[in-house]
Amino acid sequence: MQQPRNFSMAGAVDLGARQAAAQRRQQAAEAPGNGPESGYVFDTTEATFNTDVVARSQAVPVIVDLWAEWCEPCKQLSPVLEKLANEAGGDWVLAKVDVDANPQLSAALQVQSIPMVVAVIGGQIVDGFLGALPEPAVRQWINQILQVADQLGMPARVRDEAPGAGAPGHGEAGVAAQAPPGSVGEAERGAWPGGPGPGPGGSGPAVRGPAGPGELLGDPRFEAAQQAMDSGDLDAAATALSQVLADSPDHPVARAWLAQVDLIRRVNSYDRAKVRRAAQEKPDDPEAQIQAADVDLATGQIDASFDRLLGAFQRTAGEDRDRVRQHLLTLFDVLPPRDPRVAKARARLSSLLF
Repeated sequence: MQQPRNFSMAGAVDLGARQAAAQRRQQAAEAPGNGPESGYVFDTTEATFNTDVVARSQAVPVIVDLWAEWCEPCKQLSPVLEKLANEAGGDWVLAKVDVDANPQLSAALQVQSIPMVVAVIGGQIVDGFLGALPEPAVRQWINQILQVADQLGMPARVRDEAPGAGAPGHGEAGVAAQAPPGSVGEAERGAWPGGPGPGPGGSGPAVRGPAGPGELLGDPRFEAAQQAMDSGDLDAAATALSQVLADSPDHPVARAWLAQVDLIRRVNSYDRAKVRRAAQEKPDDPEAQIQAADVDLATGQIDASFDRLLGAFQRTAGEDRDRVRQHLLTLFDVLPPRDPRVAKARARLSSLLF
C-alpha cells in the first residue's frame, strides 16, 4: 500500500504551497542581493512566529504582512511595506507571512482576506488594515502605530537601543521567553478590519480584542497534539484536540488541526494509486470521489479537491448527494475559515443547493 510520507500537523493542508514557499526561500538565500529580506524585512512562519514577532515586539514594533504568491494586490503592497521598513532603519520591522504555507497561523490571526497587515507591539496585536493601500495611507497608518508604541512605553530611543534590533531571532528581543505564550491579545477590544474603532486616517489605532496566535496556541494541549503528530500518534493528537474543542467548541485552530488529523488518518489508509484509478473509472461513485478529494487536498490540490466534490454533488441524489455535501463541509474545516478558495467553493455549493 502506498501511503503519504512526512505528513505533519504543520504540513497537511497544502504541501504544494509549502514546498513552493520553501523553494522561494532557498532561491532568496542563494541570491541574497535580489530578495526583499534584510535586517528590517524577514520571513516568519508558524514555527518561528513567537520568536520573530511576539518576543521581538517587546523591543520594537513589528508590522506583519500576510500575503500569497497568487495575490496580485499583495504584489502592489508588499514592495511599499519593504521600502518603508528599510527607510525606517529599525524604528519598526516587517515580518512577512505566506498564508498558503502557514494556514494555522492564518487561522489564528483570523485572516479575512489578503493582503492583510497587522502590527504587534509589546506582545499585543494592534490595528490592521485590508487591501493594497497607497503609499501615503500606509505611511500615515505606520505613524499612528509608532504613536501607539510611544504611548505603550516604547519611545524611539528605546527602540533604537534595543538589542538585536537589526535581525530577527538575535539578542534579547529574540528570546521567546520574554513573551509568555498567552500574552498576545489580552488587551481590550479596539480597531480591527471590519470592526469598530479608528483605522488609517482616523484618530489612531487601538489594541485589538480577539486573541492572537500566542493566546490561541498557548494551551499546552496544542503542544501535546503537535508532538503526537510529529511522532505519528494520530490518536493522541486527536484526543488532545478534542479536549480543546470540548472546552471551546468554536476554537478555529483546534477545529482546523483536528480536521487535518482526520484527513491524514483517512489518507494513510488509502492506496492512492487505486483511489485515483477508481475515481477516474467511477465518476458517479460518491465514495470513489470522496477518497480522491481527500488525496487531492492532502497533496495541496485544494481547488481540484473542492471541484471534484462539487461535481459529484451535481451528479448524485438523495443520501449520496447529502453524503458528498457533508464531506465537502468537513474538508472546508481543514483550511482557515476565510480562505478565498473555501469562500468560492461555499458560494458554488450554495448556488447548487438553491
